[in-house]
Amino acid sequence: MPTYPAIGTKRMTHDSLDGRPMIRLAGLELKLRGPAGEINILRGLDLEVAAGETLGVVGPSGSGKSTMMMIVAGLERPTGGRVEVAGQDLSGLDEDGLARFRRARIGIVFQAFHLIPTMTALENVAVPLEFAGRADARALAAAALESVGLGQRLAHYPGQLSGGEQQRVALARAFAIEPALLLADEPTGNLDGETGRQVIDLLFELAARRGTTLMLITHDPALAGRCRRLVRLVDGRILGS
Repeated sequence: MPTYPAIGTKRMTHDSLDGRPMIRLAGLELKLRGPAGEINILRGLDLEVAAGETLGVVGPSGSGKSTMMMIVAGLERPTGGRVEVAGQDLSGLDEDGLARFRRARIGIVFQAFHLIPTMTALENVAVPLEFAGRADARALAAAALESVGLGQRLAHYPGQLSGGEQQRVALARAFAIEPALLLADEPTGNLDGETGRQVIDLLFELAARRGTTLMLITHDPALAGRCRRLVRLVDGRILGS
């Protein structure tokens, strides 16, 4: 795997958290009402993830992995418990506050690439930076794409890129904001084996270089094993950490 130039060096350091974890979940619950009654999605999760740590999250389909990630990202509200990310209690933020917090602190990579088809690679990466008010959004986006080996593909649209290249654009978009935390949900699910390995190598390389905390959700035990620590969710509960 080639080594690419750095996007930048700014990040939330371990010291800036005063010893607090990057993620702290305490008694986290999510209950939903359905036609058959109440459904417990998450059942009192307790979890701490240190700044700079890489955490793999595994478990069967429907165990609550993606739901937990969505709550950590502030994209879903829990029905009970406490969520702190980068020292911030997410329950104290309204929807606008959560959006601003994500733009400043959290990068997200999904199985689906979620690129805007009518925008070039450069524009896709620049959009969140522009929303964050960065006057240098396009320069930062270009540097981010260069860092993932796509410096010659800035003007290409998603439909002109391979699946692996599209996921690299998604990685560049996630890392361009210089996140303290990166959340990755099955990031190789739509890629073939070799392309997936290249993307994961790049993901871990960028996270290590930047000191970014990584939470990786995967069904692949070998991929999860690359993380420093592993937790398993079953039926909304953590069985090991």
